[in-house]
Formats: sequence, C-alpha cells, structure tokens
Amino acid sequence: MNDMTGSFAGDAAVAANFHLLQDVDVKLTVEIGSTTLTLRELLALGESSVIELDRQADELLDVFVNGTLIGRGEVVTVGDKFGVRMTELVAPEKRG
Repeated sequence: MNDMTGSFAGDAAVAANFHLLQDVDVKLTVEIGSTTLTLRELLALGESSVIELDRQADELLDVFVNGTLIGRGEVVTVGDKFGVRMTELVAPEKRG
C-alpha cells in the first residue's frame, strides 16, 4: 500500500465517521451579556425590573455550542421569531 492509498482510506474513514455524527443533537446558546447581582438585588426583581448587562447594545452576541464559544453574531428576526446571523467564527485553536 502506498501513501496515497492510505491517505484516501483515512479520508474515507473520517468522512464515514463524520456522517455518523451529523444527526447528533448539540445545544446552541446565544449570550447577549451578563451581570453580577447580590442576593438582595435578585430578590428585589419584579416584572418591570430592568437588569443592565455588561455589553454595549451594538456589540456582537457570543454563540456557544455545548458551552464552547464558536463565534459571534447579530440578532435578526425570522418571521415572528428571533435568530442570529453569524458574522465571525472562532478558530478551533482559540476555543476555550
């Protein structure tokens, strides 16, 4: 077997394994920001309370898959629902 045949066989195995994983569910989460509250502040929240977050209104949102940051995007509407338009992806070596 030469190097080329081994490479093709390896590529085929990776493709087959990837095909098996394509239907696995993952959890995608979009974070618009966060804040820290004291327990007193948390207990004082009511239906009309406004909580200020640590992000500017024009900043991109963080997009996570299973808790890992994969990119950033912006809010869009899709019909009567919210969506996120991906504007940048985080390189795999920079994911934490």
